[in-house]
Amino acid sequence: MPLNNNRKIQNRIVVLRAERGLSQREVADKLGVSRQTIISLEKNRYNPSLKLAFDIALLFGVDLHDVFQYEIEEEK
Repeated sequence: MPLNNNRKIQNRIVVLRAERGLSQREVADKLGVSRQTIISLEKNRYNPSLKLAFDIALLFGVDLHDVFQYEIEEEK
């Protein structure tokens, strides 16, 4: 049975960034990505590579699951 499209990845990057007083530019620079990448991540328009996801978790000093959540939407 194929997986349906009711799954998506959400993240808490904007919250973690704000808690640490970091700008989007500072986070982007520390991760070696563009500020636009951070904007897209925060708006859940872009899913990071596995490496970038781990780098983000390491930057904030939290577990990967504290940054990213895999959500399944109920079918209507």
